[in-house]
Amino acid sequence: MENELIAAVATAWGRSAVSIVRLSGPGAVQAAGALFSPADGHPLSDHPSRALVYGTLRDGEGRVIDRILCTWSPEGSSYTGEETAELQCHGSPLVVTLVLEALFAQGARQAGPGEFTKRAFLNGRLDLAQAEAVMDLIDAETPAAARCAAGQLGGALSRRVEEGYGGLVDVMAHFHAVLDYPDEDLDPFTTQTITQALHRAREDLQALLDTYARGRVLTRGVPCAIVGRPNVGKSTLLNTLVGYERAIVTDIPGTTRDTVEEKCILGGVLLRLTDTAGIRETDDRVERLGVERSRKAMEAAELILMLLDQSQETTEEELRLLQEAMSLAPTILVWTKADLPPAPVPFVAMELPPTVSLSARTGQGLEDLGATVAQLFPQGGAGEGGDLLTNARQAEAATRALSSVRRAGEALEMGVTPDALLTDVEEALSALGELTGKQLREDVTKRIFERFCVGK
Repeated sequence: MENELIAAVATAWGRSAVSIVRLSGPGAVQAAGALFSPADGHPLSDHPSRALVYGTLRDGEGRVIDRILCTWSPEGSSYTGEETAELQCHGSPLVVTLVLEALFAQGARQAGPGEFTKRAFLNGRLDLAQAEAVMDLIDAETPAAARCAAGQLGGALSRRVEEGYGGLVDVMAHFHAVLDYPDEDLDPFTTQTITQALHRAREDLQALLDTYARGRVLTRGVPCAIVGRPNVGKSTLLNTLVGYERAIVTDIPGTTRDTVEEKCILGGVLLRLTDTAGIRETDDRVERLGVERSRKAMEAAELILMLLDQSQETTEEELRLLQEAMSLAPTILVWTKADLPPAPVPFVAMELPPTVSLSARTGQGLEDLGATVAQLFPQGGAGEGGDLLTNARQAEAATRALSSVRRAGEALEMGVTPDALLTDVEEALSALGELTGKQLREDVTKRIFERFCVGK
């Protein structure tokens, strides 16, 4: 129930200097005050809200648990919008367990995953886009991702959505005002009026939807396949990029039989690397299975690093693989083993992708590779403030809104009367409302907050 008193550890579980246990709901201050005795002898509720108070925490039987700091917030001014208290104890898992047990004995129950943030959403402290940004900020793996999530948490995406929402609401309000008050001196509701409004909404929604590709890169990273023939240096490059011996490296061709996955940050971009088996014709059944998985990794990739050994002559099979890679995703041609004497470079009657020469063994050329990745997936510019779509749910809602606006425009061109096409406008408003949570089914809300961890 949303009006129950809940408690959970708001910091990561495990041994640390400090852990924070959060209480939220009716009676939070009373429950905390029953266990916490401020050092100055005054009750917790007599101290100013949001001020840290030092004192002793005891269990229900009066036994000392810890010397802690405690703070409380009244209803309407806390993170959740409810009465809250936070107990800052030493970060011993045993101490935290004792604190929680004492609070549960006071009538609190264990908070579920994301329940604090869900209550903040339900109580109007955050809209849905801001609530989703909380988890994005926690999960951020690059500075750009953190800045984007912080911008969303501050309401950048919500404000952008609200502008489009407000424009469509104005169209609806104008139509109904003219219809309901024909004797008033109102501007007439004309075809030109709604045409201009729909055109503006269509452009704004398309621009918003176009941000999803960048937002997805920031939050999920770029699926990147490292491909090439056997023994070209794929596993060595993977190990160099991730900073440890993740994949087995030998001078025996075909050592890698399966795909190996890891993550790294290169050029400021989060890459989800897949080291693949060497792609070549083979009679070895196991190696052939590895080659099949390599091709599947290529098909799923949004960036392909095509490796060619510059100390060996390039084969026709490799050139065909390069062409295949370029047809599937943005590709970087990586000449490996730059520390070895080069073989003659064959004449290639094809346009080559961005090219880098490096030695994974010495590190030569790695900065150039990072710069090339950064050019393909720039991290600055539009969206830096967080006004972009970052997950599939948001993109799907924006797509439905855009489709509805387009249908309304097409109906208008066909001569449909405004009252009929405004049904499509209403559908667009409904879809936009799902972005910020103005209109949302309960099952969708539940699914969104299930991805949160306990205590958030």
